[in-house]
Amino acid sequence: MAALAWLLIPFLAAIGAGLWGSWAGRNRKAAGDGVELAGYTRFREAMERREAMERSDAVAKAPSDVL
Repeated sequence: MAALAWLLIPFLAAIGAGLWGSWAGRNRKAAGDGVELAGYTRFREAMERREAMERSDAVAKAPSDVL
C-alpha cells in the first residue's frame, strides 16, 4: 500500500503539469497590433517633421550665421 502512495505523487504531478501546460498554451484573444502601429506612425511622423524643421533652419541661415 505504501508503494501505491508513492506512485500517486508523480501521477498527480503529471496531471498538474498537463493542466498547467494546457492552460499556458491556450489561445488568447490578442488586442492586435493596431495600438502599437499607431504609436509607431506618430513617432515616425514626429521625427520626419523634426528633420524637415532642421533642414529648413539650415537653409534659412546665411552662410555667415553658420560659422
